Amino acid sequence: MTAPEPTQTVSKTEAAGVVRAASLIATGNVVSRLLGLVRETVIASLFGATGLVSAFRIAQIIPTMLYDLLIGGMVSSALVPVFSEQAERDRNALWHLASLILSLATLGLSLVVVLIELAAPRIAALMAAGFDDELLATTTYLLRLTTPAVFFLSVSGILTGLLHALRRFTLPAFTATTFNAIIVIVAVGGVSLFDWGIEVLAYGLLLGAVGQVGLQLPGLRDAHLRFSLDLKHPALRQIGRLTWPIVLGLVISQVAIVIDRSLASTTGEQSIAWMQFATTIIQFPLGLVSAAISLAILPTLSRLALSVSEGNDRAANEFMSTLTLGLRLVLLLIIPATVALFVLADPVVALLFERGEFGPFDTQQTALALRYYLFGLTFAAIDQPLIFAYYARQNTLTPALVGLLGVGFYLVAALLPTLFRPLQMTDLVLANSVQLTGHALVMLWLVNRLGSLRGHRLGLTGLKSVLSAIVMGLGLWWGVLTAPQWWDSSGFAGRAGQIALLIGLGGGVYFTMALLFRMPEISLLGQIVQRLRSK
Repeated sequence: MTAPEPTQTVSKTEAAGVVRAASLIATGNVVSRLLGLVRETVIASLFGATGLVSAFRIAQIIPTMLYDLLIGGMVSSALVPVFSEQAERDRNALWHLASLILSLATLGLSLVVVLIELAAPRIAALMAAGFDDELLATTTYLLRLTTPAVFFLSVSGILTGLLHALRRFTLPAFTATTFNAIIVIVAVGGVSLFDWGIEVLAYGLLLGAVGQVGLQLPGLRDAHLRFSLDLKHPALRQIGRLTWPIVLGLVISQVAIVIDRSLASTTGEQSIAWMQFATTIIQFPLGLVSAAISLAILPTLSRLALSVSEGNDRAANEFMSTLTLGLRLVLLLIIPATVALFVLADPVVALLFERGEFGPFDTQQTALALRYYLFGLTFAAIDQPLIFAYYARQNTLTPALVGLLGVGFYLVAALLPTLFRPLQMTDLVLANSVQLTGHALVMLWLVNRLGSLRGHRLGLTGLKSVLSAIVMGLGLWWGVLTAPQWWDSSGFAGRAGQIALLIGLGGGVYFTMALLFRMPEISLLGQIVQRLRSK
């Protein structure tokens, strides 16, 4: 293999750091996503895809929305870059700043929880306009149970940002694992031992959020944290400058979520449940691939961006090389995942969810939603590293403005069909894919203006991945058609074995093609897999 030009390479130290961090995060994501699928399987088995599940989904959205709005967007865009800068210069200053952020968050979040509890009936009516009175009352009850989770989710997010800035990735990588495990345990135990109803999921969500905080505290044993209200701290202004565009963008995106759920509730009380089950499957490759790689490269990008701001041209080259390394790894893995899920949508949904209260029609509708979501999966996967490139440069306004444009894409795509016929669930799912695609393409164009993407093999990697995935997809399609002739797929074990065999054959075909195409990213992937196997 011919060595690339020096300006296009990532140093061995930085590449090793990315591999090491990605390995840790990927390990946590693998376990978390598997438990996430178990969680959704348990929900489907216990409660099906009924209106009660849709009511829980609405109640589940609120703490997630509030976390994203108040803390979630701040973690990657402001806290990690600012905490990383403090960690490089003065560890005591880092503890003081972290104490201040946690103290302010405690006061502000407590007030938010009280306000949401008081306004729960109106929020439920806004989010689920298509529900009848009985289902709205259930939604309000569940919302009051889940709202306190926003406090613990937010504290957990701040602790994650602090640990990432310190390059301590292990415990944060397993926060979602803890969250999902607790929900599963509480749901199964609550129904089987106490005969609880849908409220058991709200109890599990709240306790899962508490568990995330408890998991990360041992990673900060050396931290000197104390209550502080130093409102004149200079870093607050810096964080505020980085965060307000994110808050603006999140407000707009959360409004879009409210509109999406409200519209979905008018297409049938089961639509939200079907869409959420499909989203769970989509989130598996996104979390395993895009989120892991993006979080792994963010601290390195933040450090290089600091050198770029000081006029270091070599750091500018390394910045683009690190970013494109992450993008190439994402393309290598997400494209075959997209094709495989498209071909195997029906058997995968049936395997994961079709039992108990979840019937064949639910499988059909969930698989339909899944295929429409897949149109935007690859673009959603490359979008996150592109956004993080701007966060690392402490520019949060640009991604926020692109987010506003993305909401416009969504609204046009969602509402255009209503000019000719009634709104359908698939219209909303396809509109989401249009939004993700448009957002990623705009971000790709903007990042290219930061530094040229040419010469970093992005297009070549994408082309080779697509060609390899097409060959794999044809093989999977043939396998699905002929599998009943050579494999007994009756029962859970039979279906699981058939899908595992098809995935194994598909993966073998894809990576064989990738090796034939001599894709250099395979070697880095091998290092990640080796690290995962050694854990």
